[in-house]
Amino acid sequence: QVQLVESGGGLVQPGGSLRLSCAASGSIISMNVISWYRQAPGKQRELVATITSGGRTNYYGSVKGRFNISRDNAKNTVYLQMNSLKPEDTAVYYCRVAGTAYWGQGTQVSVSS
Repeated sequence: QVQLVESGGGLVQPGGSLRLSCAASGSIISMNVISWYRQAPGKQRELVATITSGGRTNYYGSVKGRFNISRDNAKNTVYLQMNSLKPEDTAVYYCRVAGTAYWGQGTQVSVSS
């Protein structure tokens, strides 16, 4: 059974930073493309960033230049470093093994003064 567990969310002021973690059971992180998504209240879930097994990254939408996705295969963990946070970044953030039904439970990020 694959398990993904996100952590690191919280309340931060605009302009602040947070680092989210997605920890996986087994070696699934090192073998697959891992994606971060987010879902704001009343909106559809949207793709934020992806990282391949080789470390190639892609970013989508308004997070380009502010967010950084990385992985530590030894720890079976993928990170999402979020800088220069804005109120519109407020959402529940999820990690996913791309192309599968394996999702984490989500972690809440709230950006507010």
